[in-house]
Amino acid sequence: MPHGSPASPHPLSLPARLCLLAWDPAPSRPAGPGRPHHLVRAGALTELAQRGLLVDDGGIATPVDLDAGAGDPALDGLLELVRESRPRPWRTWVTLRAGYTLRDVHEQLAAGGWLRAGKRRLLGVLPAAEHTLERVDVARALRARARQVLEGGRPVAEVSERDAAVVVLALAADPSTVLPGGDRGHHRRRVEELAERSGAGDPALHGVVREIRTALRAAAASAPAPTGA
Repeated sequence: MPHGSPASPHPLSLPARLCLLAWDPAPSRPAGPGRPHHLVRAGALTELAQRGLLVDDGGIATPVDLDAGAGDPALDGLLELVRESRPRPWRTWVTLRAGYTLRDVHEQLAAGGWLRAGKRRLLGVLPAAEHTLERVDVARALRARARQVLEGGRPVAEVSERDAAVVVLALAADPSTVLPGGDRGHHRRRVEELAERSGAGDPALHGVVREIRTALRAAAASAPAPTGA
C-alpha cells in the first residue's frame, strides 16, 4: 500500500479512510465513534456493494460470485465471512463480528505506515495490537476533505461515490468527525444528496446504503461513551 498524501488519499479503501477519519489527530488516539469497528465494517460493506461484489437479494447481503475478490485483504476477509455464513441482512453485518474487519484494516494501515502497532490487547475475542496514529497529516487531510465535500460548493454529481460514502457514513456514526460542532441539521439536504450519490444512482444500491446507514446510527446510539482505548 502506498502512503498516499494529504492531497491524494485515493489509494486508501473506504473502510481504511473511515478508520483514519475517526481518529482524533490531536492526542493521536482513536476517537469519534464509541465502537469504530462498526463504522469500519459499514465502510467495507458499502465498498463491496459499490464494486458489485455484494448485491442485495431481498434485503440479504449476497456475494455475486463465489470466486470474485476485491484484491484487498480486509474486503476479501469480509467477503469470505459472508460466503461462509448463513444469509443475513445488511444491518446484521454492520455489527456481527465487526472486530475482524477492524483488525484487518489496522494491520493494513500499520503495514503501510499510517498507524504504529504497539502492545497487544483484546478486541472482543480477538487479540489485537494497540495502535497509534503515525500519519497525523493524512488523518487531518481526510477530515478536511470530508468537510469540503459536505460544505463546499462542488456539485454533488461531481463528487466521487467513495467521497460521498465517507461523509454519509461518518455522519451516521458521529457527526463531530466531520462537523466540529456536531450539528448536521444545516446540511440535511446535502447529506441526503450525498447518500444518493454514494449509491451511484442505482435504486438497489441506494437502498443498501440506506440500510447500512440506519444500522450504523442504531449501533452508534447504543454504544458506550468512547474511552479512547
